[in-house]
Amino acid sequence: MTRQLSPLLIAVAAALATAAASPPAQAANKPKPGFEPALPAAPPPAPAGSGAIFNVNAGYAPLHNGNRARAVGDPITIQLVETTTTSKSAGSKTQRSGGASIIPPTAGPLGFLNPNALNASSQSSFNGQGNASQTSTLAGEVSVTIAEVRPNGTALVRGEKRLLLSQGQEWIQFAGIVRLADVDADNRILSSRVADARIEYAGNGSVARAGKEGWLSRFFNLISPF
Repeated sequence: MTRQLSPLLIAVAAALATAAASPPAQAANKPKPGFEPALPAAPPPAPAGSGAIFNVNAGYAPLHNGNRARAVGDPITIQLVETTTTSKSAGSKTQRSGGASIIPPTAGPLGFLNPNALNASSQSSFNGQGNASQTSTLAGEVSVTIAEVRPNGTALVRGEKRLLLSQGQEWIQFAGIVRLADVDADNRILSSRVADARIEYAGNGSVARAGKEGWLSRFFNLISPF
């Protein structure tokens, strides 16, 4: 019985030694440099096809493809039509008044009292109003590329545009999830039809600095009690 178990014990010991000597596996998905917004994870991929013409892993497949973007690396033009308008108004008003009047007797020991000295009245009022409004508009176009195609017919797009001007530079970064069926024949889609959109528009230079409050002014506004 001991002779029959010896080869099995030797095989188990060799497997354990090999697993201990192998280096730890590295993470499969490493963060890439650049614009990486936090977007929902992709759904699990469908099982591979069995060799038929139709492949479910190809995602959205229209009857006529033409030059429509549908694969990783294909460019798509995003038409920025972002418009947001908010308004809020609040108001309150209170008012309160009261009075008291005592008329002393004209004869007797209290006849010397002045009738006007015993009159009292009070009044208080409050009126408050508040208004807040904000309007934001972003229009233009930016071209992005398909970074990932998902089995449910959607795709993750990501891209940016940088402009170097004489007084600084401006850039716009865009990322989101588009439905490939919404992409038209010219490979354009409205930004309002992009899910989980991440839009960043910023710039630097002398013009951008002129529109910002100075550090000394921010300091005094921070400590000012008024």
